[in-house]
Amino acid sequence: MDTHNAIIRICVNAIPLILAITLHEAAHGYIARMLGDNTAYMMGRVTLNPARHIDPVGTIVFPLISLVFGGVIFGWAKPVPVNFGNLRNPKRDMFWVAGAGPLANFVMAVLWGLLLKGASPGGAIASNGLLEMAGAGIQINLMLLALNLLPILPLDGGRIAVSLLPHGLAASYARLEPYGFMVVIVLLATGILSDLMRPILRVAEYALGLVLGL
Repeated sequence: MDTHNAIIRICVNAIPLILAITLHEAAHGYIARMLGDNTAYMMGRVTLNPARHIDPVGTIVFPLISLVFGGVIFGWAKPVPVNFGNLRNPKRDMFWVAGAGPLANFVMAVLWGLLLKGASPGGAIASNGLLEMAGAGIQINLMLLALNLLPILPLDGGRIAVSLLPHGLAASYARLEPYGFMVVIVLLATGILSDLMRPILRVAEYALGLVLGL
């Protein structure tokens, strides 16, 4: 990819990516606060200010590398701190706190989809630039949703699995969390990660199509 095209891709994808990551993390903190844990709120993480959520590697370096080399575009932010012991019903409420992030990504995909309709040729705000950005917004949010719903700790899908498993199995599964990031890296390096994400991605795309009437 030449420099000109790389710069265009960065500009088109930057806003959707930052919004996707920021609102995903803020949603975790907001729901945690609603359910009894004020940790994220007290640390200033229940906010739409991207600066409070940006991770230099996950939010900037990794997405830039994937953009330049044309790979799958996704990244991560600083995890929102949640003390699950403070939740009114820790095991049950873990489900809602963990699910809030992917749900926020789906809502954003819907909003980008509405913009895509409006920015398409003949739409109310027809614009090639907005059309490309809306397409990127849909792709980024659905990719983040699919990645985070994988049942691997510390991803959201792993926490959802812990909340749904019986106590004994949940405790055993939770002990695997220190190895989760390494597992994700291995899956990414071997190309298996995209295969695991594909079924979730297809379901999300189908649901998005239903919501948007496509």
